Amino acid sequence: MKSTDANQKQNFLYPYHSYRGSVTPENLVFHANLQEFSQKVGYICAFYTGGKISADKAHEQISQLWQQLKKSKVAINS
Repeated sequence: MKSTDANQKQNFLYPYHSYRGSVTPENLVFHANLQEFSQKVGYICAFYTGGKISADKAHEQISQLWQQLKKSKVAINS
């Protein structure tokens, strides 16, 4: 029973959606990076909504994550 609870918690905190594009190592790596980006943005939005961080701080953190995602896309394609 505890294993099921742990799996449900894992699935809730770290959702994963299967990849539906052409399967290449580059696409899979970028897909994983994109999922990580979206998960972190979700957490930042939740912190902002909960009043834990300011709008400016949320925007700054999301901008940094976006830049990291763009850099990873360029690095993967080169």
